[in-house]
Amino acid sequence: MLKSMTGYGRSQNHTDARDIVAEVKSVNSRFLEQNLRISRNYSYLEEELKSLVKSKAARGKIEISITITPIEGKKADIKINEEIIKSYLDAMRNYQQKQDFSYQLEYDNANSCQMRWSSFMMLPDVFRVEKAQEDEEEIRQEVMAATEQALDAFIKMREAEGEKLTEDIRNRLLMIEKQVSIIEQEAPALTEKYRERLYTKLSELLESTAIDEQRILTEAAIFSEKTAVDEETVRLKSHISQMRKLLDSNESVGRKLDFLVQEMNREANTIGSKIQDVTITAIVVDIKSEIEKIREQIQNIE
Repeated sequence: MLKSMTGYGRSQNHTDARDIVAEVKSVNSRFLEQNLRISRNYSYLEEELKSLVKSKAARGKIEISITITPIEGKKADIKINEEIIKSYLDAMRNYQQKQDFSYQLEYDNANSCQMRWSSFMMLPDVFRVEKAQEDEEEIRQEVMAATEQALDAFIKMREAEGEKLTEDIRNRLLMIEKQVSIIEQEAPALTEKYRERLYTKLSELLESTAIDEQRILTEAAIFSEKTAVDEETVRLKSHISQMRKLLDSNESVGRKLDFLVQEMNREANTIGSKIQDVTITAIVVDIKSEIEKIREQIQNIE
């Protein structure tokens, strides 16, 4: 199945420690171009992410955006700042001694100063919150999984668009094939029409003089050779057949299709230049119009 070069995919994964959002979108390009946006903290994932995209897409200008948002408080290391607590207690002891004032300090039998635990929690800087070291392998697995999901949605959209393009191209190839068949039927009769016109013209010019039938036949043969388009119509049909085979391919065939379109246009131009018949000229114009529409569709195929 052919794929379009335009597509979009998004995935959002939640874990205990972080939220991860992966977005993939693309537009047409002759080659594969990747633009990855990810926080510098996770730049070590860039090469693997680009390799993953390359394994899924052969052409297109692709933008990948990875957003990683840590969840506050998750996997944080909370420690009690013992030095701060000691300083608070020392300060209160000193103040009590100078002012002879009891600040709800409690003394045990060892005459040591204590403070209620609930009071400690209200003191500034008693607790120290340290961000836990991130597990790079864990992050790598989570980011790659999210990107895979986004790419799957991205490829699915590309395939859906590619299916529509393929159907349209097939219909246009069928129309071109029918028009080529008409040319093949009409072209041989052109020689006879030319012979009749030549005979009539010479008869009018020479009037009573005898007409050299052999010369007319010779002229007609030369005309027939000059206007013969058998080779062109055969090649044009061959290109149509090759294009149909490529449309059934699962590979990236955009460039091959583009080459065939150029060849089809060349054959149509040759037919138009050889045959100066109004009917066939109109048919050639229709063929070229269909070829141009196919070319426009192929610009979107990977």
